[in-house]
Amino acid sequence: MPRSIWKGAVSFGLVTIPVKVYGATETKDISFRQVHAEDGGRIRYKRVCEVCGEEVPYAQIAKGFETSDGRMAILTDEDFSGLPEAQGRTVDVVQFVPVDQIDPTYVEKTYVLEAEGPGIKPYVLLREALLEAGKAAVVKVALRSRETLALIRPVDGVLLMHTMLWPDELRDTGFAAPADEVKVSDAEIGMATMFIEQLSGDFDPSQFSDRYREALEQVVQAKLEGVAVPEEDSGTPRQAEVVDLVAALRASVEAAKKRREEAAAS
Repeated sequence: MPRSIWKGAVSFGLVTIPVKVYGATETKDISFRQVHAEDGGRIRYKRVCEVCGEEVPYAQIAKGFETSDGRMAILTDEDFSGLPEAQGRTVDVVQFVPVDQIDPTYVEKTYVLEAEGPGIKPYVLLREALLEAGKAAVVKVALRSRETLALIRPVDGVLLMHTMLWPDELRDTGFAAPADEVKVSDAEIGMATMFIEQLSGDFDPSQFSDRYREALEQVVQAKLEGVAVPEEDSGTPRQAEVVDLVAALRASVEAAKKRREEAAAS
């Protein structure tokens, strides 16, 4: 059982769904430490200023932004204190969109949402409603004191939350497009299509594995003795207020209608 990395609540109209958030993925690559080959001692690094050559304590290290022309802007805590910060632990639904409208390039990281206590029923309600509508929820969530755009969608009985990049973080890919004068014939397309059909099938991720990592693990295990894995604390579920879902949703719909009418009138 993984450990939750964040606790909050999904705001679905006037319905609140207390949730725990877990990372949906884990890196399986084997990481190594740099060590002295003769005795296995770890190699340590010192923080040394390239100007004065002195070792710098962590408390004296500031954040600097270097421009392309070599200028350095050193920022202090006061500079950061004036920036807008996202507060709270509420995941606010701002829009519902067809899933196929979301370009996968926007997805940054995926998390699993788990309902807490009485939040299970509204959790199931949101999951089933999204399935029925064939849509996903665009949300805003505060992570690491910054507002992040995210997408919530139902997958295999649970709700997944995908944090997303902002539009200006996607690069223009037009530079990679082949020149317009490059043409292919109908015969070439036909043969390529036949090849695609020969290798077509349903995607089954269990058919694939990282052979390099598996072989490397065998090499590492051959040089190690077994070490017991420490147990993790699952935490205590938080209690949530039980609400009348139908009444809350009816009020949410009326509030949404009123906002649209006011927007149209203005």
